[in-house]
Amino acid sequence: MTDSPAAAPDVASLTFEQARDELVRVVHELEQGTPTLEHSLALWERGEALASRCEQWLLGAKQRLDAARTSAEGASAESAEA
Repeated sequence: MTDSPAAAPDVASLTFEQARDELVRVVHELEQGTPTLEHSLALWERGEALASRCEQWLLGAKQRLDAARTSAEGASAESAEA
């Protein structure tokens, strides 16, 4: 069994990779079954928070890629006009 979800680091401080890896562990533990309903609920809540953190990271990465793509397209258009 893993450490208590309450003792785990704050989700907001995790990198994408840390959140993803912990989410995988949480899902695995839930699939194996936990000794109490309370522990299952705590794991579920932690998993939801981790999934949300991963989604935040992915949305941020998409925004950065979109901005870079727009910037590159703008630079291409300016050099073509020159």
